[in-house]
Amino acid sequence: MEIEPVEHAPVRAIRLAWLAQRWHDLTFLHWAVPPERVAPLLPAGTRPDTLDGLTYVGLIGFRMVGLGLGRGPGVPYFGTFWETNVRLYSVDGSGRRAVVFRSLDASRLVPVLVAQASLRLPYKWSSMRLDRAGDTLTYRCRRRWPGPAGATSRMTVRVDAPIPEPTPLEHFLTARWGLHTRAYGRTRHLPNWHPQWPLHHAELLHLDDELVTAAGLPAPDGPPASVLYSPGVPVVFGGPTSVG
Repeated sequence: MEIEPVEHAPVRAIRLAWLAQRWHDLTFLHWAVPPERVAPLLPAGTRPDTLDGLTYVGLIGFRMVGLGLGRGPGVPYFGTFWETNVRLYSVDGSGRRAVVFRSLDASRLVPVLVAQASLRLPYKWSSMRLDRAGDTLTYRCRRRWPGPAGATSRMTVRVDAPIPEPTPLEHFLTARWGLHTRAYGRTRHLPNWHPQWPLHHAELLHLDDELVTAAGLPAPDGPPASVLYSPGVPVVFGGPTSVG
């Protein structure tokens, strides 16, 4: 099996847009873990994607803006919300690298219900906000439904200088052109496209998180291996296809 390379730009074009959106003010925290610790949590037909023998658990906070069908305008009100997700990294039998979401907390209930019903994505309805003071950002999340109700996350980062050329690890964690999910008895792959990430170094000032363990993952062992920030990118998703 030939695994697709980790690159600036996706190796697959999106011919027919299924969803369009923009991701703003993203902070990426990542911890290295042995692949055997997360392999049982991935959908059938996929396995952990690794770099130098390790895979990663990600905690990402951001703002979803203008979510809509096709390439048309975003849905008013419901298409813009805060999101915090916990994710893993996967590769399937066709060599497609992707992410697997263990949870996606969102601040609008309607998108949560639609994503749960259509693709069985583990969306949760939560209260969220982002507080900004100069170059310091604080993301806050408290889960409402479904459980575990009351799970919280608070992370504060200071944004630093732009990254002119990402390292292999920074490419590995951010240059992802699809997601894998298990829906209605089949593993699905959804491709996506966006421009090269504008990445910044960032410093983690504070983290008090319960979302990683609520997603069935071990508590992070020490500080994150990588802390990154991006002002954001426009994104297009293609329709789902079956894996295997």
